[in-house]
Amino acid sequence: MSVSRAPIAVSIGEPAGIGPEILARAWERLGSRLPFFVIGDPDHLSGHGVEPVPIARAADAGTACLRGLPVLAHPFPAPAVPGQPDPRNAAAVIEVIARGVDLVMRGEASALTTAPIHKKALMDGAGFRFPGHTEYLAHLAGVERVVMMLACPDLRVVPTTIHIALKDVPDALTSQLLRDTIRITHAALRQDFGLAAPRIAVAGLNPHAGEGGAMGREEIETITPVIEALRAEGLALSGPHSADTMFHAGARAGYDAAICMYHDQALIPIKTLDFAGGVNVTLGLPFIRTSPDHGTAFDIAGQGRADPTSLIAALELAQEMADQRHGS
Repeated sequence: MSVSRAPIAVSIGEPAGIGPEILARAWERLGSRLPFFVIGDPDHLSGHGVEPVPIARAADAGTACLRGLPVLAHPFPAPAVPGQPDPRNAAAVIEVIARGVDLVMRGEASALTTAPIHKKALMDGAGFRFPGHTEYLAHLAGVERVVMMLACPDLRVVPTTIHIALKDVPDALTSQLLRDTIRITHAALRQDFGLAAPRIAVAGLNPHAGEGGAMGREEIETITPVIEALRAEGLALSGPHSADTMFHAGARAGYDAAICMYHDQALIPIKTLDFAGGVNVTLGLPFIRTSPDHGTAFDIAGQGRADPTSLIAALELAQEMADQRHGS
């Protein structure tokens, strides 16, 4: 068993979604092999075949996990009805995330794994003004720029632009954004993935990576100059590559992570390779954060059909990254 310096904190997320049931299934699979605790309302975690075990502090999770699912209690004002988010709970969902950040920043947790939230429910119930988890975590940590990585055993991908319309990507794809994205990814691959000299492949934006300017000039004017400048600093970069030839097995063997230019360019290959097991990792924070690569799935919540694979993978990756960062 690999032991990090502290257990992993898990924010319960939207309790009306599949979070409570996949947390129960994750505890069944991981148990004492990977100590973690949930920050949330114990009442929301009961009824899923696993006994919630209240704990008074994060350090108690290591022993409590032998008896059931450790829960650091955070009362919610309303019950959790599967598939029906209650706006009265929105503020508590947000508070739980902030509490998890506080614990991991103080070293009482080795990493933070976040169960899915429902952004509209948070906006309607508590005026949540952030596009999602990632931006809120960056705000709490006081970090200006963070990077989203999607990871599975066969592929790591990073979209440079994320949740914007495709027509807006060329204007958003600035040299500074691309440079920051590559640098943050490179630093994380070294610090948290144990790669002394990470190999990073950079995709083009246009078909055939622009084909020498015939299909667009972003590769010539933005992407290639950034690659060349960072190579001069010693980074092992290749590209810009045509995205349609970057993700077969032979190509993937040549790099440790792929920098993509927009959301679907990154997410289609990883979801094709490992739809159930992909993990969302936020790079550039002063702490480790992972999450399952799916949403609240209100349509199946409470039916016992939710697949815990991605949450389990998120916890396991958080543990591996914590061990790497802390030298365990």
